[in-house]
Amino acid sequence: MADVTGTTGTLVLAGTPIGDVADAPPRLATELETADVVAAEDTRRLRRLTQAMGIHTTGRVVSYFEGNESARTPELVEALVGGARVLLVTDAGMPSVSDPGYRLVAAAVEQDIKVTAVPGPSAVLTALALSALPVDRFCFEGFLPRKAGERLGKLREVAGERRTMVFFEAPHRLDDTLAAMAEVFGEDRRAAVCRELTKTYEEVKRGPLGELARWAAEGVRGEITVVVEGATDSGNEGLDAAELVRRVQVREEAGERRKEAIAAVAADAGLPKREVFDAVVAAKNAARTGQDQGKGLA
Repeated sequence: MADVTGTTGTLVLAGTPIGDVADAPPRLATELETADVVAAEDTRRLRRLTQAMGIHTTGRVVSYFEGNESARTPELVEALVGGARVLLVTDAGMPSVSDPGYRLVAAAVEQDIKVTAVPGPSAVLTALALSALPVDRFCFEGFLPRKAGERLGKLREVAGERRTMVFFEAPHRLDDTLAAMAEVFGEDRRAAVCRELTKTYEEVKRGPLGELARWAAEGVRGEITVVVEGATDSGNEGLDAAELVRRVQVREEAGERRKEAIAAVAADAGLPKREVFDAVVAAKNAARTGQDQGKGLA
């Protein structure tokens, strides 16, 4: 219960199951039963979780989601300052990881309030472990922008990222996202689509981005986590436009069409296809200008 001696309370961030309720950490039950305040992303889902766990909350339950996060944070901080033990849970996984929590943690720390956590399931780490891709170094990119142009822009920003990347995505946008990734990263870049992790219909689809994009075009359902291999270190640091053009020309002379040659060079260099395309066009225009000037002097 809340401490009336003037000692500040504790904020507890608790991980909740991403699918199988049996994955709930033992401490979660204790915290849910004893917290003075339980802040939940969805109170209805919290009720279903406690019923499945066979427990009951005794403290006050309040909603804490993206729509009311800013307004609710001061209220929760006030409770913490008053000595309450506040438990924060989201719909699945750890709070603050693409879920509400960051604002409350920052506000609590600013007030010198103790913040701790109940470790629990994580879609990010689970997908990484199942991906069969390198996991010694990785980065989490969360959800990509919904608009196509902004999504391409974001992907181009990370095209040269050497670490394995983890993304969240909605099932109805998965095909477009994978197609955009194949365009920017190259169709041969390895990836894994992890669907419904720890649930009855769990599925991990591994393969090149181009292949995965075609598979997703048929329709995919469920919670999605995408793991993408980082750009390979092939001695491509500092490649200038002339070298990119030379590599495209070599492939064209070997019989590849320009479009495929550009895509292959971009994938090998860990660059967006647009960057290689622009270099080829610029070289072509420069060559044409030089020819025209030569004719003028003749």
